[in-house]
Amino acid sequence: MGVNSNRVEDFSSHRINTEPVMPGMEIHTVCLSPKKTTLQKLKQRLSEIFFPDDPLYRFKNQTWRKKLLLGLQFLFPIFQWAPEYRLKLLRSDIISGLTIASLAIPQGISYAKLANLPPIVGLYSSFVPPLIYAILGSSSHLGVGPVSIASLIMGSMLSETVSPRDEPILYLKLAFTATFFAGLFQASLGLLRLGFVIDFLSKATLVGFMSGAAVIVSLQQLKGLLGISHFTSKMQFIPVMSSVFKHRDEASGIIKCKEAFWSWQTIVMGFSFLVFMLTTRHISMKRAKLFWVSAAAPLTSVILSTLFVFCLRSKTHKISFIGHLPKGLNPPSANMLYFSGPDLELAIKTGIVTGILSLTEGISVGRTFAALKNYQVDGNKEMMAIGFMNMAGSCSSCFVTTGSFSRSAVNYNAGAQTAVSNIVMATAVLVTLLFLMPLFYYTPNVILGAIIISAVIGLIDYQAAYCLWKVDKLDFLACLCSFFGVLFISVPLGLGIAVGVSVFKILLHVTRPNSLIMGNIKGTQIYHSLSRYKEASRVPSFLILAIESPIYFANSTYLQERILRWIREEDEWIKANDGSPLKCIILDMTAVTAIDTSGIDLLCELRKMLEKRSLKARLSPNQSHLALVLTNPVGSVMEKLHQSKMLDSFGLNGIYLAVGEAVADISALWKSQPDFPEDCNETRQCKETMR
Repeated sequence: MGVNSNRVEDFSSHRINTEPVMPGMEIHTVCLSPKKTTLQKLKQRLSEIFFPDDPLYRFKNQTWRKKLLLGLQFLFPIFQWAPEYRLKLLRSDIISGLTIASLAIPQGISYAKLANLPPIVGLYSSFVPPLIYAILGSSSHLGVGPVSIASLIMGSMLSETVSPRDEPILYLKLAFTATFFAGLFQASLGLLRLGFVIDFLSKATLVGFMSGAAVIVSLQQLKGLLGISHFTSKMQFIPVMSSVFKHRDEASGIIKCKEAFWSWQTIVMGFSFLVFMLTTRHISMKRAKLFWVSAAAPLTSVILSTLFVFCLRSKTHKISFIGHLPKGLNPPSANMLYFSGPDLELAIKTGIVTGILSLTEGISVGRTFAALKNYQVDGNKEMMAIGFMNMAGSCSSCFVTTGSFSRSAVNYNAGAQTAVSNIVMATAVLVTLLFLMPLFYYTPNVILGAIIISAVIGLIDYQAAYCLWKVDKLDFLACLCSFFGVLFISVPLGLGIAVGVSVFKILLHVTRPNSLIMGNIKGTQIYHSLSRYKEASRVPSFLILAIESPIYFANSTYLQERILRWIREEDEWIKANDGSPLKCIILDMTAVTAIDTSGIDLLCELRKMLEKRSLKARLSPNQSHLALVLTNPVGSVMEKLHQSKMLDSFGLNGIYLAVGEAVADISALWKSQPDFPEDCNETRQCKETMR
């Protein structure tokens, strides 16, 4: 052999030990990582987990005054952009703020009814939270307020146990308490930098969940669109459709019977305005410059329908309307928070579920529009901002709020420059609360249902579902489970099923990792998958395998069985194609990012199995010995292999920096042993054992 190949060296020694094995080929030393104490390793690992963005880097080498200013900017982003604010930006912010206010007022009333809350609570929720977000939030375009998904979840989960009609005060207390716990959970994730928790809600899960929820929400609005007075409070497909059609015989005599189940006046008004809003939405999607058409449609519908009912109130008695809404600012509700009693668990559970969903929507929407303007949104700051505004909102008669996609899209298209647009919107809502509430007295409930349908129908993303089917069948399965779970079981259980499928997918990848056989691309030192690259070919006497995952206790047994199967299949291929006897197994560990003690035991057991085969090879002419070689282990894997003393059993030719170097060096070793052409370190060990 031309080179001493014990290539495991400490970091402090020279890195490269080269001696030509063949023209243009060098054999490089495999180095260990710099030595660190256990405390240093733990500190680095925790830093990577909780502080991947190194949030304190701005404070390095700064004066104490500068650090104080940076601290204020870090905690309150308003101190970052407010000093640079110019009056020329105010015009754009006022226009965008008034535009989203025209959308926020009817949406707030509608989503409050979706959550089975008094309509006025929806307006309260569009006043206080946007002001708090303007101080704490890091997005310049996020439009804050109630959203359909969180409203739906809260309404469905609370109404399963407490009836909003029979126990309105208790229901209201639980809604405020759930909002408080939602905010507490969100702020805690931000403070403890645990935002990765929401990553378990994959895109596939959310696509199915939102589509199912949108269908359920739309079907629930049939109560208002059809003028049904008695309707199920359940949120499943079958009970909802049963409530719609169980009295169809009565519906056929609607004109003759005063107690008819459906109201034709309500149907005509509801579907007319629904078509109007869907049409304006379609126009704004086709032409981005006409975004204001879609934004103004809900408020226009409210104004026109209210005037219609007011002018013809003597002839439209079958069309129900909102009625009296109290004027004035948000009343305090801290005394209504429910911290003890039998329903506290329900409030906490509702708060956590709505908190996760609203947080996911708010952060994803904020990052979407930040990317369009090329600036960064700090996820942990967003969690704290959304959390604190919900905690404050629960004490000021608000329910769960977050960043709304529809409001944010309108805000962005209207030319918003900073979070001042949220302040302008809150001011417009304040004026409405103080002076304009009597104008909503005759607003028909059917319009609120039409607004909700037009808003949530965009959540049915069939194109995304089709893309999931084409790209990843397991993701599509998670999407379907989420969709049908929400549709036929319940909203929270449907979400739980989808998360379960996503976790199962993760476990499947961990416990059954991918492994492949590699070959050489002729004329190069590049080795790639034989099944992927047609120009790659087997290297005689070598079986080169790549493992594409960490090696843990969960997959070590599988990998052992799979590697032995690869060896058996390679032997069969050699016999069928009259190839060279198999002499060396090379494990490419480039993609093995981590290893535990079970993984180390796997390598030891595999080496022992190949040793036994080598012993048998001396007794049977039909078998050849097999050597096990590792290539390119990453630093942490290399360190564990070294600390476990496992590398000592591999001898001089057990580990290499690259597959090409391993093939070249071992081939040179075989050529240097004329008496034993198949000899390598493993064979010599077998000879000594047999003697």
